[in-house]
Amino acid sequence: MTGAARPLALLLGAVLLAAAGAARAAPAGATREEALAALADPGNVEARRRGAQALGATGTMADAPALVRALRDRDEVVRALAERAMWELWSRSGDADVDRLLQIGIEQMNARAGEAAAETFTKVVERRPDFAEGWNKRATIWYLLGEYTKSLADCDEVMKRNPYHFGALSGYGMIYLQLGQPALALTYFEKALDVNPNLGQVRETAEALRQLLIQRGRGTI
Repeated sequence: MTGAARPLALLLGAVLLAAAGAARAAPAGATREEALAALADPGNVEARRRGAQALGATGTMADAPALVRALRDRDEVVRALAERAMWELWSRSGDADVDRLLQIGIEQMNARAGEAAAETFTKVVERRPDFAEGWNKRATIWYLLGEYTKSLADCDEVMKRNPYHFGALSGYGMIYLQLGQPALALTYFEKALDVNPNLGQVRETAEALRQLLIQRGRGTI
């Protein structure tokens, strides 16, 4: 339940290469505290870029509010790095074995081995029920398998543990679209955009739904 734009991906790659040799705030190997300070530097875009990048490796769930603020940075690359950092810290359970199990499930999902992935993600949530991303990944595979009620239930579990999870919020919208409830889908797409306004595909879908609902309200369809 994620997306990416190719031009920005190319720009982001160039920034990451350049960052390796930069000498400003939040250098390679920066501590979490240094990364947070760099991300909060309003006058230094390079520092904010490096801070956002460093938090992907050093951040914790407690840093989500700082990264959410960075999703509204005036610099496009800071915004992209902040989004990437959020996914990276969300994917760390604090248990190396659970993290490896999560990766196995992702590989199974990418290989379209849906039932096997569901079993693997179930093991993840059983071992670490406090780990929101385990629930999110299982919600995703339930969605892909057409198990929408199960997917909604797992999205609920994600939000209990991570209220900033724009992926799960978008997931609600996708499920409600499949269930033929466009107004409810729009509500959740808008919630996702409230957290992360950079979700281009979600924004386009939300606008299309607004137009659909306006037309319905006028009795034209």
